[in-house]
Amino acid sequence: MKVFVKKSIEQLTSSVDAEGSLKRTLGAGNLIALGIGAIIGAGLFVRTAAAAGEHAGPAVTLSFIVAAIGCAFAGLCYAEFASIIPIAGSAYTYAYATMGEIVAWVIGWALILEYALGAATVSISWSEYVNKLLGGAIPYEWCHSPLESVMVNGSSVHGIANVPALLILLILSLLLIKGTQESATVNGIIVFIKVAIVLVFIAIGWQYVNPVNHTPYMIPANAPDVILASGKTYSYAPFFNHGWGGIVSGAGVVFFAFIGFDAVSTAAQEAKNPKRDMPIGILGSLVVCTILYILFSWVLTGVAPYQDFMKSGKEASVAYAISTYMHGYAWLSTLVTVAILAGFSSVILVMLMGQSRVFYTMSIDGLLPKIFSDLHPKFRTPYKSNIILFVFVGLFAAFIPGSVAGDLTSIGTLFAFILVCVGVMLLRKTNPNLPRPFKTPLVPLVPILGVIVCAGMIVSLPSETQVSALVWMVAGLVIYFGYSRKRSILGNVSDILPKASDFEKQ
Repeated sequence: MKVFVKKSIEQLTSSVDAEGSLKRTLGAGNLIALGIGAIIGAGLFVRTAAAAGEHAGPAVTLSFIVAAIGCAFAGLCYAEFASIIPIAGSAYTYAYATMGEIVAWVIGWALILEYALGAATVSISWSEYVNKLLGGAIPYEWCHSPLESVMVNGSSVHGIANVPALLILLILSLLLIKGTQESATVNGIIVFIKVAIVLVFIAIGWQYVNPVNHTPYMIPANAPDVILASGKTYSYAPFFNHGWGGIVSGAGVVFFAFIGFDAVSTAAQEAKNPKRDMPIGILGSLVVCTILYILFSWVLTGVAPYQDFMKSGKEASVAYAISTYMHGYAWLSTLVTVAILAGFSSVILVMLMGQSRVFYTMSIDGLLPKIFSDLHPKFRTPYKSNIILFVFVGLFAAFIPGSVAGDLTSIGTLFAFILVCVGVMLLRKTNPNLPRPFKTPLVPLVPILGVIVCAGMIVSLPSETQVSALVWMVAGLVIYFGYSRKRSILGNVSDILPKASDFEKQ
């Protein structure tokens, strides 16, 4: 069936450096910085408190370890693919080579949830912190979704649009249009600033860790209910709200904090030496951030009781913990807020870049309109794609609450990870003699464990998120069969092109 037509490795790599393609400007250091830039952001500063308060308590450190293990399994698989196929497109491209066009389309559609909605989610968090830094100067109506409301002097005030989120998306979209190297340079500066501030918080906050806050380490089933600011009661009795169930559920929540290392693979076509540098960028950024996350979450839950993050301060958990429990460090609270804004900016930057590169590759293959692969005549960037993305992501950022977009981002990413793990096993079987500059160890054990851990985190996510993701996937299949399948370049010429199996027999 044409829907399962595959691209051979030779077909994928034959036009990588053709005239008029993306420019190779990124080294290993740039790639690690891109990974860290995408990883450390909303997940660390917002989702840590959400996972601790709602599911794992102080054991959120274990949630980070569980999520990191799942990411490590997937990261090793990504590294092998990125060294073999140095093409923009990430998991979409890898699926095209191993599982066929329709699976590639599904994973490309899922990556929209990761990158586009990821950028939307972080821009919403960026807006929250800007308003905090400005002392709440921005009216509630203009920094919240129409689906959100708050009680002010006894009356309900509804949001209209999140204008600050739109503003940061516009600025970073323009930077991406200007050039990849310029974007990488700005990202490198931002990464240095935010990592330095994270280290300062860990160093100073360690002195304020109260052992009482880490006891018990896991939330017990009989933990008292918490009265939320809205007046509703939150119970820890359900399986995924306490104990080991809470740790697994917390891993699904903080998994959002690891989204980004895979975005490095979308820049493969712009790396100077992708076969060597891509594994370094993917795995290096993942290791650095995992260490920082464990230390950060230990300090944060030691400084403030996990129940506090349910009652207040969840959206600005770090600043809340500092101002409430670390007296005399108001300057650090302000500095952390500034650093968080910078960090969010780098996350948005890399997410938007990753999405535009996936669209670029899908457009080259004919599965999306040609406009997504049009390059700027001077900057050699997919500028039209960046403009369209700004509109699409901006609509989500302005009119959808951050919590909704955040959970959808996690499920889209986990699905992509699962397919990449499966893809490594398939390629080992169908093309065992293919040169692999980087090889995933212990295949098939590592990919299988990656599938199991990621699938477990998908199951632990809220059922409404799972249903929303299913609806999204169905919509994607409608578009594929209604538009993409008929315009697929490979599908329409598959009868006259060499088949992947022909190459595999050689």
